[in-house]
Amino acid sequence: MGSQSFFWASNLKFLRKRRKLSQDMLAENLGMTRAKLNAHENGHSKSPAIEDLLLCADYFRMSVDTLLRVDLSKLSELKIRDLEAGNDVFLSGSKVRILATTVSSSNEDNIELVPIKAKAGYLGGFGDPEYLSTLPVFNLPNLPKDKKYRMFQTEGDSMLPIADGAYVIGSYLSEWRLAKETPCIVVTASEGLSFKMLSFQAEERNFLLRSLNPVYTSYQVPAEEIREIWKFEYYMSDEFPQEPLTLQQVGIEISEINRKLGLMQKGEL
Repeated sequence: MGSQSFFWASNLKFLRKRRKLSQDMLAENLGMTRAKLNAHENGHSKSPAIEDLLLCADYFRMSVDTLLRVDLSKLSELKIRDLEAGNDVFLSGSKVRILATTVSSSNEDNIELVPIKAKAGYLGGFGDPEYLSTLPVFNLPNLPKDKKYRMFQTEGDSMLPIADGAYVIGSYLSEWRLAKETPCIVVTASEGLSFKMLSFQAEERNFLLRSLNPVYTSYQVPAEEIREIWKFEYYMSDEFPQEPLTLQQVGIEISEINRKLGLMQKGEL
């Protein structure tokens, strides 16, 4: 593990002191000796056993990846509370997200539909089976059975040629470290549901969200704000996709607008 564990000792001590626990108290709670805990906190355990990592991850409700890689002392109080509430962001450690879902009478996963009118409630209810049970559900044949699907209705024109009001089916992503830019439905704490091109920026631990419509500016979202990611699979719309304008066509349109404005100023239109 070596360099992978460079925040392990300081994080363990930080979390213990945050809970106002002595080494004796925390060691007892964890079921390990005080001597072992002391070795962890003082960096004498260069390669902590996986059993100890998982034990601490479960106790503090944080992923192994967070305990190893994130300097918790540098985070804001709000972010630490979010982590302690179980909303960990890093993403392939011991903590696996529990995805709430609904099933059919034959015990198969439904595809839940989140229409535009349900977007506001989804941010607060995506982890609640009772809330999900209020959503419309359906099933589609021939979809691979090894994925969990959900359908979201889009809003706005930021992802043209996919039209406003189209229905996008996404597959649930439990691993967020995207190798390349990917169209996704993203659920964030600050914005709720967004349909964007998504890329993971490993060094900053951020995600870049980009619209297909160049009118909209790309922006970054910290990983800790993200609650769910659904990878684009299919979409349905009753609008035929519009052919994008070429630069030449845009230039012609602007020239025509200017011409009409000139005529209006002269009183000839």
